[in-house]
Amino acid sequence: MTPFAKGFFALVITGVILAHSSPRVCSEEMEHPHPLKPLQPPSQIESPSSEQTLSLENLQQMALENNPTLVQAATDIRAAEGRRIQAGLYPNPIIGYEGEEISVDEPSERGVHSLVIEQRIVTAGKLRYARDVFAQEQSQAEIEQAAQKARVLNDVRITYYQALGAQRALELRTELARVAREAVDISEQLYNVGQADRPDVLTAEVEAEKADLELENAKNEMEREWCLLASVVGKPELERARLEGELEAQAPELDRETMTKKLMSESPIIKALHARSDRAAAALQLANAVRYSDVTLRAGYSYSQEPNESQVVLGISLPLPMFDRNQGNIASASAELERSREEIRRAGLALRAQLATAFADYADAARAAERYREAIVPNAQKAYDMYNEGFMQMTAAYPQVLIAQRNLFQAQVDYNQTLVDLWQSTARIEGMLLTGGLDAPESRAAGIRASRDRAE
Repeated sequence: MTPFAKGFFALVITGVILAHSSPRVCSEEMEHPHPLKPLQPPSQIESPSSEQTLSLENLQQMALENNPTLVQAATDIRAAEGRRIQAGLYPNPIIGYEGEEISVDEPSERGVHSLVIEQRIVTAGKLRYARDVFAQEQSQAEIEQAAQKARVLNDVRITYYQALGAQRALELRTELARVAREAVDISEQLYNVGQADRPDVLTAEVEAEKADLELENAKNEMEREWCLLASVVGKPELERARLEGELEAQAPELDRETMTKKLMSESPIIKALHARSDRAAAALQLANAVRYSDVTLRAGYSYSQEPNESQVVLGISLPLPMFDRNQGNIASASAELERSREEIRRAGLALRAQLATAFADYADAARAAERYREAIVPNAQKAYDMYNEGFMQMTAAYPQVLIAQRNLFQAQVDYNQTLVDLWQSTARIEGMLLTGGLDAPESRAAGIRASRDRAE
């Protein structure tokens, strides 16, 4: 039994005894009751300590070391670099042997034997244009690696704030469940001495059951948030630890116009689309260059057995562009270039719309947090203090104290969630709306195959 319960119970018993022995003393006791220890308000709850703690910086470093999508993004860069190197290599020469007029009966007595080498000469700068195509692929892969890193760090930050809020909510629910169970004991003691009715006891029991149920929900929510956090950092086996941080710290004030300019100029999404447009422009140049035929040179040495003489073989050939002038690939590359330029505009408009939604969430959370901090929580605290003081002065019923206390706890929980929403909105805006730290980096296989087909 808490000191509060013991003190109150002793006061009630003393009052009952004095009421039968000395009405005067009982009257004086009612006018000047002994001071009682008030119930502990949520704002004074001390968070339980833990030997192992984790900060946001610790979690972000873990993610950089363990998140598999960052490795995938790095391999995309290496693959693009390999394709760029391969695209600029000259065609290998072809060496061969040819035999003519060879006698079946006496193959060693008659025949013409030739050793020939061929080399295709690439014209119109096709190799340079092919290297440019894959150089833009590599540039795009590097930009997307930076974007993926930002996605991972942003997801860790957002999930961290959610887990930090769940941690605080669990502390509040734990304390509320403890106080609710003590309230049941106190209500039963008051009922036993005739100072409370049976409905008061039942009300306290209902509040205790609701507090226990909310506590179980808070435990499940904490477990879920920790699993999400461990997955984002790439360590599903990460043991539970106490998260460092304070949600009530001052959140940065964000300016819509400033953040819009930053988003349009620095967003990795826009930069990657510009690189894709540059790749499409290089692919169009390559498609135009493919119209010009490559020249094949042929040279060799020929020996004829019957006249016993040697000859030099020379040749040159090239396709005549009568039917296939690569007009289909040129049209396709031109359409892709136009589409890529319009995609930059479309993505810019989409980002502006997303930023507007994010800023609305940020403004709502900031306004709600201020209301809770300046009015709702303080007023709930005052109401609880007044009812508690009235109860100690025997001018207020105990159920009123319970209701005020529950309202105070609920205000604390709602304020806590509002702070979580505020910090998450801030993280999304400052992180340029990049999320999806566990999504695989965008595959560029289709664009790679198209570029390779045009190069061939």
